[in-house]
Amino acid sequence: MSTSSRLRWLWLTLAVVLLDRASKAWFEARTIEGWRHEVLHNFIYLVHSRNPGIAFGVLADSASTTTRVMLIAGSLLVIGVLAWLLVAGKVGTPLGNAGLALLLGGAAGNLADRIFHGAVTDFFELWLGTYHYPAFNVADSAITIGAVFLLSDILFGRKQQTPDQVS
Repeated sequence: MSTSSRLRWLWLTLAVVLLDRASKAWFEARTIEGWRHEVLHNFIYLVHSRNPGIAFGVLADSASTTTRVMLIAGSLLVIGVLAWLLVAGKVGTPLGNAGLALLLGGAAGNLADRIFHGAVTDFFELWLGTYHYPAFNVADSAITIGAVFLLSDILFGRKQQTPDQVS
């Protein structure tokens, strides 16, 4: 697969970043932190929350400058690895490349929040009975979908033959 055909997946990364940033900016401009609105009774809520930690609120209570710098540095490292995997063609299938592009876009969207706001803005919240799924955003959704795509590709994708396996 040529470099140009691999780079075409960056449109998906850019789309995720733009959609994530636009949705967060729109939400932040129209609501205040702590705002809550029920969309579907006991199921889907719109909320305005900020998470200075990582996924599921881990490290949210330690919102120190050191933690913020370490989260930004870790995000930059992950983004670098994902970009390298995508551009170097380490995943050769469309599903795997889409997964990498979604992961890259989600990581970049949340990184922008950390840099500019010190925390990630979340606005979707789900309840299933008494189970509460932590608030999330477009970037988090892209990361989840990208991880599912990549994992599906790894587990169920067609295996490429190496030259010594060809008869």
